[in-house]
Amino acid sequence: MGVGIGCHVMIAIDGDQRGTQIGMTQMGGEGAQWLGLAPFTDDRHFVQNLGDGTFHHSGSLAVRAAVAGGATMTYKLLYNDAVAMTGGQQAVGRLSVPEIVALLTTEGVRKVVVTTDDPAKYRGTAIDVRHRDTFAEVEAELAALDGVTVLIHDDRCAAEERRLRKRGKLPTPAEKVVINERVCEGCGDCGDQSTCLSVQPVATEFGRKTHIHQSSCNSDLSCLKGDCPSFLLVEPGTVRRVVPELPVALTEPEPRFDGIETLVRMPGIGGTGVVTASQILQMAAHVDGRFAAGLEQVGLAQKGGPVVSDVRIAKQPVRGALRASRGTADVLIGFDVLGAADPANLAAARAGHTVAVLNTAIVPTAAMVSGRLLLPGAADEAVSRIADAVADVVAVDAQALAEALFGDHMPTNMLLLGAAYQAGCLPVSADALEEAIRLNGSAVEQTLAAFRWGRAAVLDADAVRAAVHPQTPVVRAETLDEVLAVRVEDLTGFQDAALAGRYAEEVRRVAALGGEEVGVAYARGLHKLMAYKDEYEVARLHLDPVEKARRDAEFGPDARTSVLLHPPVLRALGMRTKIRLSGRAAEVAFRGLRAAKGLRGTAFDLFGYACVRRVERELVGEYQALVRAALERLTADNVAQVVAIAELADEVKGYEDIKLANVARFRGQAAEALGAL
Repeated sequence: MGVGIGCHVMIAIDGDQRGTQIGMTQMGGEGAQWLGLAPFTDDRHFVQNLGDGTFHHSGSLAVRAAVAGGATMTYKLLYNDAVAMTGGQQAVGRLSVPEIVALLTTEGVRKVVVTTDDPAKYRGTAIDVRHRDTFAEVEAELAALDGVTVLIHDDRCAAEERRLRKRGKLPTPAEKVVINERVCEGCGDCGDQSTCLSVQPVATEFGRKTHIHQSSCNSDLSCLKGDCPSFLLVEPGTVRRVVPELPVALTEPEPRFDGIETLVRMPGIGGTGVVTASQILQMAAHVDGRFAAGLEQVGLAQKGGPVVSDVRIAKQPVRGALRASRGTADVLIGFDVLGAADPANLAAARAGHTVAVLNTAIVPTAAMVSGRLLLPGAADEAVSRIADAVADVVAVDAQALAEALFGDHMPTNMLLLGAAYQAGCLPVSADALEEAIRLNGSAVEQTLAAFRWGRAAVLDADAVRAAVHPQTPVVRAETLDEVLAVRVEDLTGFQDAALAGRYAEEVRRVAALGGEEVGVAYARGLHKLMAYKDEYEVARLHLDPVEKARRDAEFGPDARTSVLLHPPVLRALGMRTKIRLSGRAAEVAFRGLRAAKGLRGTAFDLFGYACVRRVERELVGEYQALVRAALERLTADNVAQVVAIAELADEVKGYEDIKLANVARFRGQAAEALGAL
């Protein structure tokens, strides 16, 4: 497959490597590499990605060249009706999808198929239209044909949808996607299906799970394709969110710098308001009668990529380069702490001089969402790297504070700007900054409140925490007794006290042989495999009062909730889609299943005859034998290796085929690790 200029170029830097990539062409050259390569390879077919902006610019000539050259290839043309990489403008000379189909047919393209989430909008046309869920089948169908074929995927850009909804030009869906984190296995299939950065990993007492970051969600709903019964659709009810009064009186800070000229570097994430913060800061300088100029390095900002904004504020006109060079930044405002810790940004700081003001929230990267990179438990490592490169660090969990106060992550950057001001890092007045916020004209009252709360967080962090009452962070059990206490209670709910007692006895036996560290890892792993999520357990966890309280707090106690399920029994009968259970029907069904948990493992357990259930039961004994074998080889030098073997149970995750594939991976890794002992 080939890539070119446009959003799709990101697959070239994607660690998943979707397909074998050949060539990254200029605009208008898409597919030219295949024209030269085709006579010298046994491969008969090639796929070339192409965006609609590029197609209107010169990509249509590339299609014409492929037809003239007698190529056998498929152009996948993404029609998102926006030049999404540079701000969402309409392409110059824009053609509608029917007009493009007519043009391609005239040019000699053998077959054109359109996929879309709304096939009905093409009713009455002669176009071959399919639902987007059949995308893979259409790809295979076109690949089997000789000649040039085109698959037009008509789907509005997610970033553009968010912008339109924010401006009131596109309706916001009534329902929100929510994941029950207790039911979730953290397998990452929903992230793979949706490739969405709002499907975020989260660390919990029971391991890595997934949740939907609501304020950045584009409501595409493609994550629902994930093979998992943890998904809920929630229609929000009444949520009364009142921003409390500031807990401290705001006072003017002592300036950190002389104010003759101050250079501020601000690394952040596209779509979160980095450029807006830069513009407000520059406008505030002008309001105060100072000079200011900025430079934004946006790159893939429209797709949630890194953004770096450099702002110079001075008493005299700003001359020369605006970009911060090595060791020249006075202030490093880290809207994204991982971006701030990047060597390229740290290079602009100067030890003993630069002050870093950091948002300590971890925003998961694509690698974290897909599971290729472990999710950091905290920003400590990044903050430590930054602290080594600067004179002082002011750290605020601005995102958690913004979401607790406003129910939205978007005020995060302005909250951090307030923290930077109160830390004495900005050579402008508070009045000027607030006037610049008013002149900006967007969500003025909320933005002013965010700026002031950021100031308060620097003045008295404890008072701010007490006033806001954010959700108490989950404290992960650390000692063997703590880990056992949590899991004995859970296994009692899963089955009964007898099973929980056998579990505790087995764990303490292993801990006596291998020590506390091995015991803790074994306690987590054995619990995970013993409390496998069959139909009875999924029902119990969907009735979990803690999960319900969390939903009520976020969406209101009168919110309407539906559960999406794809039971193995119905799957075996050929049902390909999930069923939806709403309200009372879901509760009755779950209560009935929970009450029937005593059938688990007996001859009357109809669910237990499924292949995946038999494997789940076998795994408990396999895992116990694995750890026993590892303990027989335990020495003072290989404790870490034995712990790693006990932690391999974390690899067993997911449902149905996903779980079976992970079981095979677990067995292979277990044999290899045991052999290495």
